[in-house]
Parts: sequence; structure tokens; C-alpha cells
Amino acid sequence: MISTKWAKQIKSLQLKKYRKAEQQFIVEGEKAVLEVLASGWQVPALFATERFLQQHPTAIQAAQLVQPCSPDDLVKVGTFNSNDAALAVVAIPSWPAFQTTPGQWTLVLDSINDPGNLGTIIRVADWYGIQQILCSADTADCYNPKVIAAAKGSFLRVKLHYLNLPEVLTRTHLPVYGAYLGGENVHQLALSEPGGFIVLGNEANGISQQVGQCISRKITIPAFGDAESLNVGIAAAVISDNLKRLSTLS
Repeated sequence: MISTKWAKQIKSLQLKKYRKAEQQFIVEGEKAVLEVLASGWQVPALFATERFLQQHPTAIQAAQLVQPCSPDDLVKVGTFNSNDAALAVVAIPSWPAFQTTPGQWTLVLDSINDPGNLGTIIRVADWYGIQQILCSADTADCYNPKVIAAAKGSFLRVKLHYLNLPEVLTRTHLPVYGAYLGGENVHQLALSEPGGFIVLGNEANGISQQVGQCISRKITIPAFGDAESLNVGIAAAVISDNLKRLSTLS
């Protein structure tokens, strides 16, 4: 059983202001919890079913507190509709200050509001070996439970920095590519160098005017049908795939 104190703590961590105050967040589900236990990140508390505890006796040693509970307990305090494994309370890590790396790509998110989209983009970045994402202050919180669920463990390997985007982009000497409905065909780009920034805009409004002033090259994914637009997570994957491919050829 999960104590009243911990139940309140877990519930509070579903809100951004308490995550920020406590510097903690929650991870749910067997696979994601196992990944975080193996990551070296600090895990102040682990709540898990007897089955999970018996199957993973070595992994659970990474948690400071381990408490058995039922699947119903996990569902009551968490965000999943079903969870027969575990829930971990995890300390938010401190990343080094953002620095650009020549030859590497960085995704830049300008007001991405949907947590599911952000989680998908984090997973895409991890797939393509993109290790850093720059986010505007109003982009969804990367420790939102919906983001963590959608990222599928990739949040452990991709560093997100919430910064003033124009300030960062106006100082860089690397190319800044912006995703627009009109621009250079991403399939046929000639890259000036194998790396830079890839800017993706808000789901409804695209790249803001202020950030748009920092774009050095507008790019687009050519359409072959009649769809009005692509989901930003899908667009992130298509653009990342093409730019990574092209950068290996340049």
C-alpha cells in the first residue's frame, strides 16, 4: 500500500509547479521504470507490485526507498489507466549549460504545446542521435507525465534546455533551418555543413515571427497528396531523417 504522504506527493508531481518546487517527476510502467533504474539517475522512491519486485531484484537496488503495492494502488496515484508493474519518483537532473557542437544537429522547439508531440520529438531525436533539444519557455514541460510516457525512455538520453531562442540563435555561426510550408525541398538540400539547428514551430501557428528572423534557410517537406499539414512529431522525423542522411554525404 502507498502511504497517504507519498500518494499526495505523487499526485502533486503531476503538476508543473510542484515538479519545479520539488525537483522531482514520476515515471510509470515496467519498461520505463527499468530504464530509469539502470540509468544512474537518482530514484528517491519506487512503488512496485510483488511480481515486479520478484522479477527485478537487482534493478530495484538503485532506488532509495522500495515499497510494495498493488496494481490498483499504482493506478489510483498515477496517470496510467492500468499499471501492473511500477511507478518511480525520480530526481530531475542538472544539465551542463547548452553548448553547440560542430557537426551535430540540434532540434529547436518554438512553442510546442502538446505533451504527446514533445514526447514523440524526444524519441525521434534519440533515434537519430540528436542529443540536445532547445525549447522556448512556453513549450510543454519535458517532465510532464504524458511527455515521459510518449518519450518511451528516450528522455534519459536527450537533454532539453529551456532558453530564450532568439538570443541563442542570433549568436550562432551554424546554419539555422526552419520548417515551413514553403521553402527548399528537404529531399534535395545542399548542406553548407553537416550540422546546425532545426527549428519546428507551434502546432497551430508555426514558427513565431521573432524566432523566424533567426532562420537562415527555410525548408519544407514536399506534399504528394492533399493533406493540409503534417503533425509536428512526424515532421520532426522526416526532416531529421533527411538532414542526417544528407550530412553523411556532405
